[in-house]
Amino acid sequence: MSILEYNGGACLAMVGKGCVAVASDLRFGAQATTIATNMPKVHRINDKCFVGLAGLTSDNQTILNKILFRTKLYSLREEREIKPSVLSNLISTMLYEKRFGPYYVEPLVCGLEGPEDKPFISAMDLIGAPLLAEDFVLIGSTVTEALFGICESLYRPNLEPEELFEIISQCLLAGVDRDALSGWGAVVHIITKDKVVSRTLRGRQD
Repeated sequence: MSILEYNGGACLAMVGKGCVAVASDLRFGAQATTIATNMPKVHRINDKCFVGLAGLTSDNQTILNKILFRTKLYSLREEREIKPSVLSNLISTMLYEKRFGPYYVEPLVCGLEGPEDKPFISAMDLIGAPLLAEDFVLIGSTVTEALFGICESLYRPNLEPEELFEIISQCLLAGVDRDALSGWGAVVHIITKDKVVSRTLRGRQD
């Protein structure tokens, strides 16, 4: 088993029409042992920017603290909120700095940026190599194969926020049902230019 799979978990982001959705499961475990069922992997950086973290939980928490510190410092210096594309570059640089002894974490960045609120999503590997996508990205070593097929089948361009919520929810729940190290419910955030809507989903608990 890869150390990235030790705690399990899955995270997924999708682009809609003027909106972005990001979802994660709620399980925290140590291999096959479930320790908690209320641990989302998605974190709010500001009203239009979210970060998802999958991988080793201790490294996730370290990276999250570093991200929060640097984004607050950015806000103080620049007197504006950080954009998702800038945050993606920041995290990529942070991870590449430690490439010879990497953090065992796979980050995902999503949000809306610019005056026209253009959707942005990206994902990285543990040394910060970015993947910029126009449709969806997903992280979580144990469940990516199942999620990729479902997302490619169900995703359509230019989805409205409610349709996007339905699609991302079905994709994530169907994907984590095929993986013993993920699941136990999910949380979904829909980011639009006016608001962020967060919903908790119930999943199989076995």
